[in-house]
Amino acid sequence: RDQGKNLIAVFPDVTDRDTVEAMHGTEIYVARSVLPPPKPDEYYWVDLEELQVETVEGVKLGTVSHLFSTGSNDVMVVRGDRERLVPFVLPDFVKSVDFEANLIVVDWDPDF
Repeated sequence: RDQGKNLIAVFPDVTDRDTVEAMHGTEIYVARSVLPPPKPDEYYWVDLEELQVETVEGVKLGTVSHLFSTGSNDVMVVRGDRERLVPFVLPDFVKSVDFEANLIVVDWDPDF
């Protein structure tokens, strides 16, 4: 469950505080089969990684390297001729996500 900027996970075999503290910051992988399907206009970050990003004018910005959360919104790290940070905010900046075309279209100034 969410708790502030962190997620809380429960492991049946981990019961003492020292073991839990040693696990702090550990990446946890979850099988896709146990995840619920995303709601309309919601996406799992892993599904967005490696998609191409271009502007509504057709300017290619690069590919999504990864995403991170600022607390107020999620941000795509787009790597191309240089690195760009593009807020993943629908429909303000992100106009479409097309998995078949491997493409995210954004309303973003390529010089920014």
